[in-house]
Amino acid sequence: MRLGYHTGYWSAGPPPGAQEAVRAADDLGVDSVWTAEAYGSDAFTPLAWWGATTQKVRLGTAIAQMAARTPTSTAMAALTLDHLSGGRFTLGLGASGPQVVEGWYGQPWGRPLARTREFVAVVRQVLAREAPVRFDGEFYRLPLPPEEGSGLGKALRPTVHPLRADLPIHLAAEGPRNVALSAEIADGWLPLFYSPRTDAEHRQLLADGFARRAPGLRAPEEFEVTATVPVVLADGVEQAADQVRPFVALYAGGMGAKGANFHRAVLDRLGYGEACDEIQAHYLAGDRARAAAAVPTELVQEVALVGTAADVRARLEAWRATAVTTMLVQCDPRSLPEVAGLWAEVFPRDVAPRG
Repeated sequence: MRLGYHTGYWSAGPPPGAQEAVRAADDLGVDSVWTAEAYGSDAFTPLAWWGATTQKVRLGTAIAQMAARTPTSTAMAALTLDHLSGGRFTLGLGASGPQVVEGWYGQPWGRPLARTREFVAVVRQVLAREAPVRFDGEFYRLPLPPEEGSGLGKALRPTVHPLRADLPIHLAAEGPRNVALSAEIADGWLPLFYSPRTDAEHRQLLADGFARRAPGLRAPEEFEVTATVPVVLADGVEQAADQVRPFVALYAGGMGAKGANFHRAVLDRLGYGEACDEIQAHYLAGDRARAAAAVPTELVQEVALVGTAADVRARLEAWRATAVTTMLVQCDPRSLPEVAGLWAEVFPRDVAPRG
């Protein structure tokens, strides 16, 4: 298992210390650095800006929202960053949810799995650069049919030769069918709220997808599972958990409509449905403080690493046998060196300082 660093979402502005943490990640031997987007900052610009100061760390989007860009535009950004980074870019994609897709991007939400399948297929066509891009799907049609436009559309291939035709594509997925889809058509899975306790279920869903995997893709043995895990070091578990509770409450109560919250559904499947009912009720009523207070410590400990250095070190052991290939830690940028040090104690061969 490797160590990655997630810079997180921006709030009102750039996260303090992120630039320095990205540089530190490169020096510490951290495997990868990832950025995110919702409806504020985008994922590609910070990655390019901060990544320009690095030499070896891999750079990824966790995630770039598919509704934000056409598949060809996304492929252009990916192949550009791959060239500029010397082949260090990973394209992490996600469908987001109906509130953002329809409310922010003005795009229809329906049938996200079918839309994802088409989106990835077009991106792979661009990266392969074997012929002008043509696609006749339900959601994406290239060139646009004459009856829907001027009739002057032309099938094109990218002028730039991609550095890697097999540039890795990872999918953010939470529902069972979506997890299986990532194993079927992508090179990696980006889970949120992964719990070692349900590892066997995750492995089975991935196996279901691998059974339908196209032979031209990377072998299942090379498939990556890059799980985002909040990490907070403090004087005790409760003190550290208090810093994670608002994050969990936001996803369980506020990131999605009441009947269409896929983040909450993950926590329901972990057995915290009753707690999520209370969290969501408080959140939708506008009482975020009570929503956060309703997040059980046990839930935080399932999906995050919190407490003293000894607490975190001990709980890291539970992740050793999971399907996760990279733990993508979200932490205070100032604590990244200490987190990397703890990681090196548990997984000594996976983090080595670079000269």
